[in-house]
Amino acid sequence: MLAVVTALASVFNLDTQGHYLHLGFIEISIANLIVIVLMVVVFILAITLPFHRRRNR
Repeated sequence: MLAVVTALASVFNLDTQGHYLHLGFIEISIANLIVIVLMVVVFILAITLPFHRRRNR
């Protein structure tokens, strides 16, 4: 697992300042916004997709 994290850290430059989105009094980093949107999408998919159920007939 550590090797994967090290490999990803070497690909992305982590020494830069984050990019922020300013909407009035709301200030959120783009990375956090992407995580929040992905969490909402997964939540909506979990609610709307049907579960596979066995038929006992």
